[in-house]
Amino acid sequence: MIADPIVYLVAFVAVTFLGLSKGGFIGFGLVATPLLALAVPPLQSAAILLPIMLIQDAFSAWSFRDDWDRRTLAITLPGSTLGIALAWVLAQYLDQALVRLTVGAIGLSFALSYWCGKSTKVQTGISGIFWGALAGFAGTLANAGGPPFLVYAMSRNLPKMTFVGTTAIFFLVLNTTKLVPYISLGQLSHQNLAISLVLLPLAVFANVVAIRLVRLIPSSTFYRISYVMVFAVSIGLVWQGIMQYGGRP
Repeated sequence: MIADPIVYLVAFVAVTFLGLSKGGFIGFGLVATPLLALAVPPLQSAAILLPIMLIQDAFSAWSFRDDWDRRTLAITLPGSTLGIALAWVLAQYLDQALVRLTVGAIGLSFALSYWCGKSTKVQTGISGIFWGALAGFAGTLANAGGPPFLVYAMSRNLPKMTFVGTTAIFFLVLNTTKLVPYISLGQLSHQNLAISLVLLPLAVFANVVAIRLVRLIPSSTFYRISYVMVFAVSIGLVWQGIMQYGGRP
């Protein structure tokens, strides 16, 4: 068990962001893993947060169980499974910095396109499979599956609660599927699971607060916040990728 209090302080902040994300403010969750990675190695950071994400995903999916879009999930979930499998096979060959740069660039383009008044309506199932696959791929390698999924889900102009419920179910299935490669890679150790257990009460509390806020906030305000968060997190992903490249000899 890690004894350094700084690790737990950083972890508490990261889990709070994660709880807000799983409650509906999806952009906050993308900050959690890189933030915790400041205190522990990146792979350990992902391993500590994955069990917490699963509990939060299950809680959110149950809370929004009556609000979800069948078509969005039917299209994106098969793609996400393909993306996870591809990431599992290619994990040792791919550069996380490049993954973060690519996903960040996609998120920036998506938000800027929306603000410039261009239509983001996605009509084809093939495009949904592609974005689902990219979400599974980036989510497995860099915990950055949010922006690709949002490119498809937000462009469908779903009602606020339907969008939140659909997102919760998508990431519950995605993160459950990710257990297979994570276990095979030996990332879910007893030490990491013990830390996850310590952080779990705070994670659930943050989840509950976020769910209540989402129900109160008007739909127009919620979507404005969502696009801003996609933009901000995408900048963060691009910056992380650049810094990873810049820090190499």
